[in-house]
Amino acid sequence: MSIYLKLIWAYLKIGLFGFGGGYAMLSLVQNIIVENGWLSSQMFTDIVAISQMTPGPIGINSATYIGYVSTGSVWGSIIATLAVVLPPYLLTLYASHYISRHSDSTIIKGAFTGLRPVVVGLIASAALLLMNKENFGSAGSSDQFLSIIICIASFCVVYFTRIHPIVVIILAGIAGYFLF
Repeated sequence: MSIYLKLIWAYLKIGLFGFGGGYAMLSLVQNIIVENGWLSSQMFTDIVAISQMTPGPIGINSATYIGYVSTGSVWGSIIATLAVVLPPYLLTLYASHYISRHSDSTIIKGAFTGLRPVVVGLIASAALLLMNKENFGSAGSSDQFLSIIICIASFCVVYFTRIHPIVVIILAGIAGYFLF
């Protein structure tokens, strides 16, 4: 099967089952992409970092980049991006029509109430997925200690000050460049 068909199938599955947004779908993306050998774990981690820093949703940004890297062409980017967007687009069209007709239903309200903790769990899974040696170094190393310090410092600066997160990302990147 051609790489393009595999890419379409992979991203249709990701788009269909990736509930909760880009962060929630990261573990699914990693499983499919790394399992197929299109990228290494290190490259996937780098793509996630780049996708977070570029404008737009992380799921679409990562699909675009992974499509390009896995095929070596712009067509791979276009195909992966369209394939990841198509299922949620169609589901949203149908769901919005259905939900607007049945907005007072206790079943609909119960479904949304039940989905909230699932989405929180998926996002927590993505956070745990990114806590790997590629991001934090091997256990007990000075790289791991410095990475954790940069992470905590960045969180504190964003949470307790009015400094824009983009500035904090740039400063953390500069600190990481000089420290590592």
